[in-house]
Amino acid sequence: MLNRFKNQLIAKLITRFPSLAQRFITAYQPWESGEPTPWTPVTKPLSDCRVALVTTSGVHHKNQQPFDMADSEGDPSFREIEGATIGDDYLITHDYYDHSDAEKDLNIIFPLDRLRELQDEGIIGDLASRHYSLMGHIDGRHIATLIGKSAREIIDKLRQQAVDVVLLTPA
Repeated sequence: MLNRFKNQLIAKLITRFPSLAQRFITAYQPWESGEPTPWTPVTKPLSDCRVALVTTSGVHHKNQQPFDMADSEGDPSFREIEGATIGDDYLITHDYYDHSDAEKDLNIIFPLDRLRELQDEGIIGDLASRHYSLMGHIDGRHIATLIGKSAREIIDKLRQQAVDVVLLTPA
């Protein structure tokens, strides 16, 4: 519990005093796979595409299991988000950023309402009914699970929904 409080306090301080973040940024060592980033070009107009959201913000439905904040290496699991109900039914479980503004307006981290507006304007085709959320702080032994299990399951679910474009939103 003390560790969670420390992480939440650090997140709030960094948000309010960005110069403090420099220490964390310089110390961060990104994980690199050594492989090229997979890229699939969009082959049809956005107005004909089905779009889904994938976020690393830790958002989830209230009745879903929260992400594990006790594990210092993160939680590599994901939550399936029902687009129709998430606006009135969500929590954010993530200690590594200040989500006080996102708790007031989910669109800051999960811009589903903005995508609905784009759909209404005909800029994008259809919205997927289900979207996906992860906790963005994954490290150490959990990286393999994230890549080898969670990401693959999300990809399979996106394919089952015939999603053409995924908007990735970090937190």
